[in-house]
Amino acid sequence: MAKLPIITTIEDLTKIKSKFNKKMDGFKYRVYICSGGGCISSNCHEVKAKLMKYLEKLNLTEQVNVVETGCIGTCALGPVMVIAAAGKNNQENFMNGVFYTKLEASDIKAIVESHLLKGIIKSDKTYLDPKTNKHIHSLKDIDYFKNQIKIALRNCGSIDYSSLEEYIANGGYMSAAKALLNTTQQEVVDVIKNSGLRGRGGAGFPTGIKWESGLKAKGDIKYLVCNADEGDPGAFMDRSILEGDPHSVIEGMLIAAFAIGSQKGYVYVRAEYPIAIDRLESAIKDARASGLLGENIFNSGFNFDIEIRIGAGAFVCGEETALMSSIEGKRGEPRQKPPLPFEKGLFGKPTIINNVETYANVPVILERGSEWFAGIGTEKSKGTKVFALAGDICNTGIIEVPMGVSLGEILFDIGGGIPKKKKFKAAQTGGPSGGCIPKELLNTPIDYDSLSKLGTIMGSGGLISMDEDTCMVDMARFFLEFVKDESCGKCVPCRLGTKRMLEILERITRGEGREGD
Repeated sequence: MAKLPIITTIEDLTKIKSKFNKKMDGFKYRVYICSGGGCISSNCHEVKAKLMKYLEKLNLTEQVNVVETGCIGTCALGPVMVIAAAGKNNQENFMNGVFYTKLEASDIKAIVESHLLKGIIKSDKTYLDPKTNKHIHSLKDIDYFKNQIKIALRNCGSIDYSSLEEYIANGGYMSAAKALLNTTQQEVVDVIKNSGLRGRGGAGFPTGIKWESGLKAKGDIKYLVCNADEGDPGAFMDRSILEGDPHSVIEGMLIAAFAIGSQKGYVYVRAEYPIAIDRLESAIKDARASGLLGENIFNSGFNFDIEIRIGAGAFVCGEETALMSSIEGKRGEPRQKPPLPFEKGLFGKPTIINNVETYANVPVILERGSEWFAGIGTEKSKGTKVFALAGDICNTGIIEVPMGVSLGEILFDIGGGIPKKKKFKAAQTGGPSGGCIPKELLNTPIDYDSLSKLGTIMGSGGLISMDEDTCMVDMARFFLEFVKDESCGKCVPCRLGTKRMLEILERITRGEGREGD
């Protein structure tokens, strides 16, 4: 592996971008093979091995650049790959690329000989639209992709997740450099405040206000924490970002650390995410080796480094005070608030905590400005939101849409509707703390306030679709069983109350319900 360059100036970033683009100009094609968790489980590495074999056999290795990416988005169709023109307009070329789905190693020989050797698309292996039952070649023409706006997911699926150089070639670390070299801490905080960015972990607290509290907090030592402990059933947004674009989270944390004056950051990831942990760990090492983490970053005099802490999979550790207890090596139990973390958090010091998706938005907001971000979404819910579509839906996977898009648009325009021509019954949002939205409310805008009025929440972004065959009592029983098992046992209403409520629901599902239940 080539030694990574030491980066100390904005000019260094520009040189790396230019060098990478020049390298890409030497290829005719670029092949993106999805190596997100879903595609790995369906043997994407076999597909890649077969591809490399045939490229070598046909002497195409100097014409075709092959990369592994994070999740491209359509988890039910893996393994998937995109064949696009190579060159410097990476994102544009990617969206114009041909999308091959449900691949097997035995499909590769025909695709290589047809598409890469003769320039003829192998149509029968391209995306099959569930509505029209017709094959669509290009990503930009597929409803699933063309109805999204990607900010947090901007690089997921379209870059080599392991390449620091490619992240930089797509504008990476430029926002961090400008923040550290050309702006004050307060100016960075003001940009985030004016953007209207709210925490994407569930509560939706304004990020800029939280950062300002961290900046003003008294103390020589301050900590910054990234909460990557998403535990809601059906949720895999943070995992996908860490697997597909780990440097976006590192850069977001670097900017946040500068804004509040923190020199130490922790990423708390659940142990069930081994691929995400490996890729984040590798990205942190690369950033450190290039001088983007550590001492005197960009020769600015600012020091910051990141450590990973692996949780044991306790759902309660997604709550910020329980998470801090776990990082400290204590039992993962929530603490009373106040004091709030910005006053007295990790190891008793001022601490700011945001989740993965929140940090991933930060570099783009600094690059494009607070007005640009605030122009997307609704009056009180700015920007976009990443959702994990799961359950009874044609296009399961990861998506990013503007705040305020209706539930119906997500499920039917992007999600492709309900499989087997079944009727839609309800959608569950917000995990165990959320609720269900019935078919009568399909026009509900998906934003913080609209969902709160319905008695549910946005949560971290899990969205589970249910068809007419779903029993809502069983659904309630499943989530109650989940929270009973995940209770840390500290408080009596949770420790005993969830058990008693579950017993009532179990009686009802056996047909033994009684008055008072």
